[in-house]
Amino acid sequence: MDDVQPTQPASGTVVRRLATVLQGVELDCDCRSRLDQALARFEALENRRSARQQLATARRQRERIEAVLHFLQDLDMLAPTEQDHGLYEEIALLFDDLAEAAAEGASAMRRLAASPVAMP
Repeated sequence: MDDVQPTQPASGTVVRRLATVLQGVELDCDCRSRLDQALARFEALENRRSARQQLATARRQRERIEAVLHFLQDLDMLAPTEQDHGLYEEIALLFDDLAEAAAEGASAMRRLAASPVAMP
């Protein structure tokens, strides 16, 4: 898998954990309100960043699929009597790559669909 990205905690989870820790800190009312607003803005920014990242991942997978489809055009030139059966295996591997890219693209789009942020 070319586009493997390290697993990161969901940004909302990090913000909630941070908010939980900060709730124990004694602050005056004005500071508390400003801190809550800052945390809400930070969470929104992180959600948008994550959404952009998922969309970029899906686009990379689309580009990967386009490249594989280009190589799959060689399938039209193969005959069932091909002497080099390794060519059949190479085409099978291209189909495997296509399936993997499609699955990764679909996964990214599902994460985006489940995201709390709509893309602007």
